[in-house]
Amino acid sequence: MKKIIIINGPNLNLLGKREPDIYGSMSFEEFFDDIKDVYSSEIHLTAFQSNIEGELIDKIQEVGFKYDGIILNAGGYTHTSVALRDAVAAVKTPVIEVHISNPYSREEFRHTSLLSGVCKGIIAGFGLESYVLALDSFL
Repeated sequence: MKKIIIINGPNLNLLGKREPDIYGSMSFEEFFDDIKDVYSSEIHLTAFQSNIEGELIDKIQEVGFKYDGIILNAGGYTHTSVALRDAVAAVKTPVIEVHISNPYSREEFRHTSLLSGVCKGIIAGFGLESYVLALDSFL
């Protein structure tokens, strides 16, 4: 059974409350419970969320040599964190960068990802379904 972790960055703990026109009305916890059930026979799936950059880096380093895949939605750190990029580059586990919205249809500062160059791939703009597409890519 594959071990996959979803790592969510800042403000993603507010899904379902935060800008529902962009991020939808479902909380991540509700969504995670649904997909965990769907994939339970194929994937040992866990999730981690932090608003703190160093905690995200610590988690990537912790799982980055033991897991089969990391799905990373770094939120705003996608566009600013060299340290998070370095953590992704340092580990052996493949990382897929995920975004709920399409960053290229939003403010210009969101058009640049510091992570993309060190990730296996990028999935963006499909709402919470972006996570499902990333999971399917690991199967």
